Amino acid sequence: MFRKIATGLLAVAAAGAVALSMPAAASAATADGYSWGPVYAKHHLAKAQGWIGVEWDEHQTSNTVHLRGRLYDLDQRTYGQGGKCAYVKFQAAGFDHEWDAVHARKFCGYPGSKKFRFDVDDVAAVRVKVCQIHPHQQWVSKCGQWEYLYAAESE
Repeated sequence: MFRKIATGLLAVAAAGAVALSMPAAASAATADGYSWGPVYAKHHLAKAQGWIGVEWDEHQTSNTVHLRGRLYDLDQRTYGQGGKCAYVKFQAAGFDHEWDAVHARKFCGYPGSKKFRFDVDDVAAVRVKVCQIHPHQQWVSKCGQWEYLYAAESE
């Protein structure tokens, strides 16, 4: 038991030493990130949560935002009873501060979930909204509020 603990501590110390010896340019290219969510639709019948990371170039003039997560269908009603699917949509604002749709995902399948993953380049801000959507139609309903996940000026 003691040997396992000592080996684990040595591994952590070695990893820390390697990280500290890396040049600043190499560490600037890594994506700093954090978990976000859960974000809910109205009445909590759908939710999304995940992780967001931002990677800046060495001159701090361009970035890539990495998003991943999971969308959950929490509506246990049948479609005949008015049940709907989970829907998540993301918007990103470029450095010109214009919002554009960058990703959307639909998932039908209470009580399950579906993974998503995407990247967006040159982003000043990212926001997410979770809604519900009819299983055979294209209009969304019962949306929650926009939740802001990232803003470049806050860095």
